[in-house]
Amino acid sequence: MSEIVLENLGKTFGDFTALADMNLTIANGEFMALLGPSGCGKSTTMNMIAGMLRPSTGAIRFNGRDIVDVPMAKRGVGFVFQNYAIFTHMSVRENLAYGPRAQGVAAAEITKRVQAFAELLQLETMLDRPAAGLSVNILQRLAIGRSAILEPAIFLLDEPLSNVDAAFRAVMRSELKSLQGQFGQTMVYVTHDQLEAMTMADRIAVMDHGKLLQVGTPLEIYNNPADAFVARFIGAPGMNILEGTLTRHADTVSAEVAGLGSVTLSPAMQGAAALQAAREVQIGFRPEQINAADQGLTMQVTFVERIGARTIVHMEQGASLAKAVLPADVPPPVAGDAWTFAVPDDAIRLFDPVTGRALGGRTH
Repeated sequence: MSEIVLENLGKTFGDFTALADMNLTIANGEFMALLGPSGCGKSTTMNMIAGMLRPSTGAIRFNGRDIVDVPMAKRGVGFVFQNYAIFTHMSVRENLAYGPRAQGVAAAEITKRVQAFAELLQLETMLDRPAAGLSVNILQRLAIGRSAILEPAIFLLDEPLSNVDAAFRAVMRSELKSLQGQFGQTMVYVTHDQLEAMTMADRIAVMDHGKLLQVGTPLEIYNNPADAFVARFIGAPGMNILEGTLTRHADTVSAEVAGLGSVTLSPAMQGAAALQAAREVQIGFRPEQINAADQGLTMQVTFVERIGARTIVHMEQGASLAKAVLPADVPPPVAGDAWTFAVPDDAIRLFDPVTGRALGGRTH
């Protein structure tokens, strides 16, 4: 196992800054997901950890040792790419055995490892089949096995499931998590898919435009996003964010949305010194936390989307857009109607309309 420390890490390509001042510690044996949209810097970060790119600034340490000048081959890192790198002229068995054989591992040990990983990845019936002609799903499974069989202390995966079908992704999420737990490797997983990050990672590092925005457990990031971008990016659908103004009546602080109504803030949020009456704010709340009510916010229903066990209600009012997620057994409002809903006070999150950063106290 290895601890990875990124200290003031940065990478520029000419005038373009791909990554700026990234500070992140990945603990021994931790499954860390680097999550963000395309071009956010997550693959650049992984390539520097692997040794494929040299940082422009900052340091990378494995267990306290600066490895910036250490060649990729000597870093003890396993790497799986988005586009699997498989020797198609070899059999599945030969692909799995290739790495250990190149390292001079004894033949008996190679046979043992190949059999173990073939069983783990459900490849045992295909060991003597040529890789050419195998499905994309099987090739990606083989690519993971070929890297994992070397039992690296650090395992890097760059969107390894993006080219495979949905059913296979669900299977591989479970298998990758099981593999990491079995061998106790430090795993860094690059993805733009929040479902992969939320279901597999111990912690998630959310990135955008070359900056690290927030690091936390999946629930921490879901419940208390550090800024409006994280709030919108995490969740399916993401957090609703409406423009509003704080108002104070006696000892109660509310957030009012012009033309829609108002919501009351929780005591923890009201006690924050940063929240002053008449301040402009962005009001955030999760679609799953909305309930029909007699008082609260009122918006026009534009579309009702039924998706199996849940129903998504799409709403708008002027420039404001929002969604509600209801259980399938709850009768939804009708498209075209005005619908009034309430949001629990402890579900409200506030963001600065200029910086996007979260305001106020965290409630859970």
